[in-house]
Amino acid sequence: MSETIETQIIEDDPIAVRRAKREALLAAGKDPYGHAFAYSHHLADLAEQYADLEDGASTEDEVKVAGRVMAKRDQGKLAFLELRDSTGDMQLFCRINALGEDMFAELKDLDVGDWIGVEGTMMRTKRGQLSVSVASFELLSKSLRPLPEKFHGLADKETRYRQRYVDLVMNREVRDTFEKRFKVVSAIRRYMEDHGYYEVETPILHPILGGANARPFVTHHNALDKDFYLRIATELHLKRLLVGGFEKVFEIGRQFRNEGMDPYHNPEFTTMEFYQAFSDLEGMMELTQGVVQAAALAACGTMQVEYQGQAVDLSGSWRRATMIELASEGAGEDVSFQRTRDELVDILERNGGHAEAAWGKGKLIAEIFEAVAEEKLIQPTFVTEHPIEVSPLAKKLAGDPNLTERFELFICGHEYANAFGELNDPVDQAERFRAQVEAKDLGDDEAMGYDDDYVRALEYGMPPAGGCGIGIDRLVMLLTDAPSIRDVLLFPHMRDEAPAGGRPRAAAAEASVAATAAAAAPIDFSKVVVEPLFADEVDFDTFSKSDFRAVKVKECIAVPKSKKLLQFTLDDGTGSDRVILSGIHAYYEPEELVGRTLIAITNLPPRKMMGVESCGMLLSAIHEEEGEERLNLLMVDDRIPAGAKLY
Repeated sequence: MSETIETQIIEDDPIAVRRAKREALLAAGKDPYGHAFAYSHHLADLAEQYADLEDGASTEDEVKVAGRVMAKRDQGKLAFLELRDSTGDMQLFCRINALGEDMFAELKDLDVGDWIGVEGTMMRTKRGQLSVSVASFELLSKSLRPLPEKFHGLADKETRYRQRYVDLVMNREVRDTFEKRFKVVSAIRRYMEDHGYYEVETPILHPILGGANARPFVTHHNALDKDFYLRIATELHLKRLLVGGFEKVFEIGRQFRNEGMDPYHNPEFTTMEFYQAFSDLEGMMELTQGVVQAAALAACGTMQVEYQGQAVDLSGSWRRATMIELASEGAGEDVSFQRTRDELVDILERNGGHAEAAWGKGKLIAEIFEAVAEEKLIQPTFVTEHPIEVSPLAKKLAGDPNLTERFELFICGHEYANAFGELNDPVDQAERFRAQVEAKDLGDDEAMGYDDDYVRALEYGMPPAGGCGIGIDRLVMLLTDAPSIRDVLLFPHMRDEAPAGGRPRAAAAEASVAATAAAAAPIDFSKVVVEPLFADEVDFDTFSKSDFRAVKVKECIAVPKSKKLLQFTLDDGTGSDRVILSGIHAYYEPEELVGRTLIAITNLPPRKMMGVESCGMLLSAIHEEEGEERLNLLMVDDRIPAGAKLY
């Protein structure tokens, strides 16, 4: 290959061009990755300090600034660069007479994205542009990969989440979101300290699952040769501190739950839990309201906010209502423990829910509330008096053993806080732990374990107390009008990045391994039982009325508060997204289905499930093997286009 052709190839590849510049710098004995630079000002401070400088005026005021080159423009013996630091942007005014020919040539060879340190004086151009007149500069870090021109305009939002470092550079709104998050956390911490709370740190590795009902992450401690759980809540350790004599404690920290991802859930998330001895739900409501209002003022400067088109007033006194009141109001009939179980099941299923055989009246009431009332709670509402069946760590309500001293805070149809009048009876607590163990033995992998040490701590005596947990991520979503939790996490969890035109690497590898394993281990069909064929025949005209279509999975998430349902956003070839819910979460995780081509019946009447309208049905193959139901979602070749009709 000739030198001319090689040069052409390099010039066609911007990364190769930049790598060549790096090599040239190294060959000339210059370090493309410099050292510390003692800047004198941030750019925003200079903009404020010299706001009154007249057009065409120059100063002798020397400044040193540092940042990333965001744009460059050459005009013969003049060059103009746009510099960005953490506070803002400013123009650099560069003249060959001031820099000398060699340094000016080096400056012109800079690339957008390079980090530089600059010394110069302040001036304002005749056109009114405040600028640093550059006397000298040094390269601090060479950028080998060009920045996108319009990164904020990318249709693929996953790329923005995956490359957050670029998103922050190119999109000021993203940076603003995280600056608000910093303000929210700082305001909460300050509010708690001002109210006499001690901030503490409790273990992340737990030997026993406890503090909430959730599926955990499990890890192994080599030195102890023992499995541990990543904590799903900080509750039990914080209440141990009340036993030890601390009166007011709080912790802001990460929790981990090995569950599905959706716009309101991430496998790791941040909460604040706080506990106060001698307090109750009333005290927790006052503190929770104060925390949220302080965060709103810090982040937004007002208590009147808007979330996804809904105006929310965080000021004043917030509404309080019992779960039974709200469930009855939403269902349009009495929902209470006075109804029979069958009646409650009927109410739930008439409102789009599904009842499990093991659920008692308390669980059914909670499910009815979720189905008919949650999404209607737009303004801040404390929902009180939860059934004991769904509140294993809360104190029983005086006068009604079916209910507990508990509230959840709802805003815009979503939960933001969960509080208990804390159970401090060790005998009662031990009984509830035993019930959780029984549930776990029956197959509930979210049930808690029996925590002997926590029961022992309560036996030494824990004072009456109130406790509450607030979801920091959700609160930031509310105060930044973010539609997804990924928008408020600097580095959200993502499925493996897919190569161009292919499936995610991990999914592809797993599929290959699975296929190989399937080929190596033949199925014992003697153990397979299938449903008998229908005896009744269907005429062709009747069959042809069903519209079977190939659909491609654009997004798949676990439906909140449903163990079975997955929500599919599908491309059906029409140009509009189709949403279908399917009860197959026991067989598939949502992440592994994204990008797959499935078969759906698209002309079934819409059916509302868990408050979501499902428009169609996905086809699966079901059989029984050794007394256990097996399900395989029907998947077809990805080369089949979305909307292709099956005959």
